[in-house]
Amino acid sequence: MTLFGDGLEAAVQKAFTRPAPKSAGAQMRYLVKQLKGTRAVAQMLRVSQRTVERYVKNEIKKPRADLAARLEREVKARWQPQIRARARARAASTSGIVIDTRARMGYTAPIGSTDQDRIRHLTVALPPVYAARLFDAQEAGAGDDELRGIAAEGLKEVYFQDGGRRAGSLEEVRFTDVEHIEFDL
Repeated sequence: MTLFGDGLEAAVQKAFTRPAPKSAGAQMRYLVKQLKGTRAVAQMLRVSQRTVERYVKNEIKKPRADLAARLEREVKARWQPQIRARARARAASTSGIVIDTRARMGYTAPIGSTDQDRIRHLTVALPPVYAARLFDAQEAGAGDDELRGIAAEGLKEVYFQDGGRRAGSLEEVRFTDVEHIEFDL
């Protein structure tokens, strides 16, 4: 995934009510149950069907590092879908999303204003409209650039323009060189 996509996914995962399975056998059993068979799991994880069966029976307990990473990623992507959907809906309708970032930001404004890009560390609560746009774009398969653009629009409205109370002639916000980004619902 991407920096922004991973950040949004991590924010949604904080809403989980139960921890995802930790052991390789439990993760494999969960995936077999979700995909209704060992063959589908084997194809998804790029291992043999017999290997999947051995993990299910706890004959193998410790996967290789690359398989462990794929296994954990696939389990977390499918874990508690209703709670995941509820958290996204709540953020998109009522609570919004909090963005904590350290990045280079600047803006395009009329001549005579200071529009120099500089590193800023911001923690800003974006309104539900931007949370909805971020989640919709993520589900549509948007890349980092599109998600960064949506976040930049939100920062422009909330941080730079303060909801229309200042910097009304601000044209565009540049949001580049992201060192850190974290989302919270």
